Amino acid sequence: MLAENALKDKYETQIKDRDETIERLKDMKARLSTKMVGETLEQHCEIEFNKIRSTAFPRAYFEKDNDSKTGSKGDFIFRDTDDAGTEIVSIMFEMKNESETTATKHKNEDFLKELDKDRTEKSCEYAVLVSLLEPESELYNTGIVDVSHRYPKMYVIRPQFFIQMITVLRNAAMNALKFKTELAQVRAQNIDVTNFESELDSFKTAFGKNYELATRKFHEAIDEIDKSIDRLQKVKDALLGSERNLRLANDKAQDVTIKKLTRGNPTMEQKFAELGE
Repeated sequence: MLAENALKDKYETQIKDRDETIERLKDMKARLSTKMVGETLEQHCEIEFNKIRSTAFPRAYFEKDNDSKTGSKGDFIFRDTDDAGTEIVSIMFEMKNESETTATKHKNEDFLKELDKDRTEKSCEYAVLVSLLEPESELYNTGIVDVSHRYPKMYVIRPQFFIQMITVLRNAAMNALKFKTELAQVRAQNIDVTNFESELDSFKTAFGKNYELATRKFHEAIDEIDKSIDRLQKVKDALLGSERNLRLANDKAQDVTIKKLTRGNPTMEQKFAELGE
C-alpha cells in the first residue's frame, strides 16, 4: 500500500510539474510579441538546416535576406550549386507565425503576393511560405501545398516539412540540370554537325565560283590564242604574198636588158650606140 501511494504521489508530482511547464510556456508565448514569435520560427528553421548543412548541402548558401533596397525582403534565401559552380536551385523562404493572443488573425493567402514579389526581385526560382498560420486548416496540415495556380513555383508548408521541401526541390532541380546538360550536349553536337555542313557548303560554293571563274578565264585564253593564230596566219599569208611578189620582181629584174629598155626610145638607143662606139 505504501508503495502504491508513493508511486501515485510520484506521478501526480510529474503531472503537476508538466501542467506548470505548459502553463508557463503558454504564459511566455502570450507575452511574446508577434515579431518574437516570427523570429522563433526563423530560428527553428535555421537550426534544422544547420544540423544537416555539412552532410546534405555542403555547397549550399542559406542566409537571411537582408537586402531591402527594393522596399521589401524575404526571410531566408537558399541557393545550391554543383561542383562547377553552376546554380542548381534557388528558393526564397518566408516564415510566418503569430501569437494566439493576436486580435487580427492572418491567413497564408495574405502573404503570397509579397513573397512572389520578393522571389522575383532576388532572382529565386522557387518561393516557399513556412507557416503556422491557420492552425486548424486541413489543407495546410496535410503536408506540402502547391499554390502555383496562384503564383508560379510557390508552396506553403508547415515547419516539419521544411527540410523535406528543400530536398525535394533540390533533387528535382538536379535531375532537370542533368537533362539540361545532356540536351545542351546534343544541341552542341547538332550545332557542330550544322557548322560542318555549313563550312562544307561554303567551301563548295567558293570552289564552284573559283572553278567557274577559272573556266571562263581558260576559254578567254583559248579565244585569245585562236585570235592570235588567225592574226599570225594572216601575217604569214601576207609574208608569203610578199615573197611571191619579190620573186616575180626579181625575175623581172633579171630579165631586163639594154635592148629591152631602149626599145622604142630613139634617144636612148642613140646614147647607148655612142657609148658602144
